[in-house]
Amino acid sequence: MDSWKLQLAVALLAVAVVGVISWLVPHPAVPVAIALAPIAAILAFRAPFLLCLLFILFTFFRLHEAFPVLNPLRIPQLLALGSLIVLGALVLTQRMRIAWSPELKLFAILFALMTLGLPVASGKDVAMSYWTDTYVKIAIMTFAIASLARAPGDFALAARAFVLAGMLVAGVAISNAANEIGLVEGTRVTIGRDIGSVLGDPNDLSLVLLFPLSFAVALVLTPRTGALSRGFGAIGAVLIMMAILETQSRGGLLGIVAVLGVFAARRIKSKAVLFGGGAVGLLGLFVAAGVGGRQSGGAAEAGAIDESAMGRLEAWIAAWRMAVGRPLTGVGLNCYVPNFYFYSDWWEGFAKAVHSTWFAVLAEGGFPAFFVFVWMCVRVVRSAMASARDLAPEAMGADYQAAPYAMAQAVLAGMAGFAVSGTFLTQAFTWPVYILLALAAATSRYVLAQAASAASTSPSVAARP
Repeated sequence: MDSWKLQLAVALLAVAVVGVISWLVPHPAVPVAIALAPIAAILAFRAPFLLCLLFILFTFFRLHEAFPVLNPLRIPQLLALGSLIVLGALVLTQRMRIAWSPELKLFAILFALMTLGLPVASGKDVAMSYWTDTYVKIAIMTFAIASLARAPGDFALAARAFVLAGMLVAGVAISNAANEIGLVEGTRVTIGRDIGSVLGDPNDLSLVLLFPLSFAVALVLTPRTGALSRGFGAIGAVLIMMAILETQSRGGLLGIVAVLGVFAARRIKSKAVLFGGGAVGLLGLFVAAGVGGRQSGGAAEAGAIDESAMGRLEAWIAAWRMAVGRPLTGVGLNCYVPNFYFYSDWWEGFAKAVHSTWFAVLAEGGFPAFFVFVWMCVRVVRSAMASARDLAPEAMGADYQAAPYAMAQAVLAGMAGFAVSGTFLTQAFTWPVYILLALAAATSRYVLAQAASAASTSPSVAARP
């Protein structure tokens, strides 16, 4: 076939494909997206870490639900498909070696325990649906991020991307609060409640906002990050904290104090000043958030224990009963709510969430999964502490890089926020802790690589144990 005829055939085929897809999905951005698809495919293979990062941003931060105009584009689904194709190709061609570390090993054991529990789950359909829709994606991306984040530029990109996503969600939350859109209990802000978004619950919204806070503060306080990064982090931290205040989530407020407390503990020597300042700060946040004016858990409720706190206690009791009743496997992944009625004496006509990460693991995974989960979290904290120590300016000297050190600090502070807020809010099998785990593993690998490089040039330098 002549060259011009081949080009004409390809052009006509491309026009036909664009026409059919535009007819099936009548959105003005669809032809533009199709036109950019070949370029996006090339960039995806050249920058797979960015592709995985974008998938996490849309899936965890629910950007397409915060900005409904993006919903028809099916961005999370496209990013999921693209990520799987690229990661599969990289593994098959051996261009990517899958990372393996103590924290990843513990996560693999936890994932195996929850997977083995699927056939005996009390609600097999519920458990399998959550496993396929969410948990297996978390597993894939955990190993992908841990394997692909290798250089200071990767850490810098991840930190700024998380802060930017947090700022976008925070901006929508602040706008909704100002315009009284989607408020629950009269005062608590939500996002996308009318479309059934995860962000439609103020507690879940506060958890999503809390995650990027540690990265924003790390950009501000890490030496030599640059004026632009410091300013970006400062604006992000202020917006995110303002939005969390609007959710009036007590777990979110405790998480703020925990995140800021980690950074303060590394700079304030006096424990009395540290704890005293933390107590005053927490009280100030509760006042600023107007928690006392909440319809649930506010000052208007009489009694030593308000209704919201009593509901949590009953939820934890139900979780304990589930674990005792099914000690090896629990009731199954995401099966706490369907089982609440059968294990609780507190029934108000609807099932309650467990409102605790630790009790959620205990109820849905049993005692083996609970011990592995706790051990995994402890290991992530220890890894982040070691990385923060080894990547500090005084330890690295002339080889110091701001981005990896900021990442190690952000992971450590993020784990503190997760542990504290997670005691009162449910995030056992959602993204935050697993992203932090992946980044902890990645920074640890970076430290080992730096130590190996230093040892090769100076045999007297000891590698990190």
